[in-house]
Amino acid sequence: MTPADKTANDYEGPPTTPIPVSDTDTRATWKEWAGLALLVLPMLMVASDLTVLFLALPTLSADLDTSASQGMWITHIYTFVIGALLVTAGRVGDRIGPRRLLLIGGAAFGVLSAVAAFSVNAEMLIIARALLGVAGATLMPSLFSLLRTMFTNETQRRFAVAIMFSSFSVGGALGPLMGGALLEFFWWGSVFLINVPFMASLLLLGPWLLPERTERNTGGFDVPSIVLSIVGIFALVYGLQELATGQQTGEGTVWVNISIATAGVLALWFFIRRQRQLTEPLFDMALLADRRVGPSLGAVLVFTIGAMGIYFLVTQYLQLVIGLTPLQAGLATLPFVAFNILGALLAPALAKKMRPAVVVALGLGTATVGGILVAVTAGADTGLPAIIAALSVIAIGQGGGFALIVDLIISSAPAEKVGSVSAAQEVSAEMGHGLGIAAGGALGTVFYRAWLETSIPSQVPETAADSALASLHGGVTTAENLGSTGPALLEVVHEAIGTGLQNFAIIGAAFMGLAALLIAVVLVFRDRPRHRGQHSRDDGQETTSVEHEQETLIKQKER
Repeated sequence: MTPADKTANDYEGPPTTPIPVSDTDTRATWKEWAGLALLVLPMLMVASDLTVLFLALPTLSADLDTSASQGMWITHIYTFVIGALLVTAGRVGDRIGPRRLLLIGGAAFGVLSAVAAFSVNAEMLIIARALLGVAGATLMPSLFSLLRTMFTNETQRRFAVAIMFSSFSVGGALGPLMGGALLEFFWWGSVFLINVPFMASLLLLGPWLLPERTERNTGGFDVPSIVLSIVGIFALVYGLQELATGQQTGEGTVWVNISIATAGVLALWFFIRRQRQLTEPLFDMALLADRRVGPSLGAVLVFTIGAMGIYFLVTQYLQLVIGLTPLQAGLATLPFVAFNILGALLAPALAKKMRPAVVVALGLGTATVGGILVAVTAGADTGLPAIIAALSVIAIGQGGGFALIVDLIISSAPAEKVGSVSAAQEVSAEMGHGLGIAAGGALGTVFYRAWLETSIPSQVPETAADSALASLHGGVTTAENLGSTGPALLEVVHEAIGTGLQNFAIIGAAFMGLAALLIAVVLVFRDRPRHRGQHSRDDGQETTSVEHEQETLIKQKER
């Protein structure tokens, strides 16, 4: 049978290096832990650059005299490019080595940050941000790939992954706050220059502290696959994000954005089909046949759709209903970040007492409860603390579940393909992020309009009513500027926004619950030990000794 004749069911999965049942493998030294601290720096910078312009954009726009469209591209082109290049970057890391790619990407990131800081017009800054996305895409798969090489001890590797996952959450949260603080004392370019010393530290200490992975995937690069992956991911993420933005602001061409997203889906379908036909694919689809990889990637995608949709609407709710400023809303979500980190750091300890897949399922299940609590608290007269507490329940469950999901994924792939599978995990999260925001924005607006249409006070002028129905922001702005009938309209607008959040929170909780159920069915109940004295690995193999795992590996290679 040739590769072109294979179907998805024909793939038996790649042979994986077995993870010892015991915890007696080589423990990390101070050098590995120092290397981990060094790796945290680029992760913080990449994550903070996703959000650092949220508060800096008004100052930047005034200085460079940007249009609304240019402001959008300056903010979001970085995210689009990172998502589009992750698969290709992961494959490059497997070919040349993750440390080499990390150092190359870090050098480029530092130089391009300086270019962005001293941009003289909007066009220059857009190009610099796009190139920063290219550099950022090379960093993210390399970071997780190196953890597999640095930490062979199972418990220590899980803790290292939890720290790396937490640093991404911290970076995203610190972005707006760091941007706001720097703008108090410096010009807008300082939000980019802050990256330079951190990347310089990576370049100076990386060759000494970070080991290079010896395994290589020496296959060639298929140019059509690269083009399909880049076009597909970029179009899908862009279309979804623009669709969500249009739903919230009442602007944009809905069908154009739907068409762009659909074109992205088609390109990705052709990409997957081509990978199955190539002897040296850009991404080995057989990796998904591993029971720990495929379901885990699916759970990441499905869960992120629900969680991000809820989070997106909560941030709108905090500003439009509770009345917080953007900075105050950012500060109010810091408990979400703190509990997300707490969950991630607790997960490795729990994994020593129970199977990692059980911890993942419990974490995602806990987050599901948090989604239900958001539905209960939003719209009720419970105030800010209650909804932040509900959001924090999602955070601690997500942190605990995702820290171990990432470990399940990177520990299951062959060593020479860890970069590719790490990139796949990032793409799943990126897709879930885009789909979640789009779904939250679209369905939240649908529920908002449905409630408001039947609740607008009769004394409100028809033009004002139409304006209020256009979008959530439009409803609040119209009511605040309406005059004597404004307070009555504002009350029902707030109720409509709360209703939209409540209804979507139920849908989001269902998505999160589906992810928990997927992990529970595939990796917990299906693979539980059936005889006393047997150990069960999360890839479904029952073992009583390390030797039995070695025998299983030999059989897999023979197939």
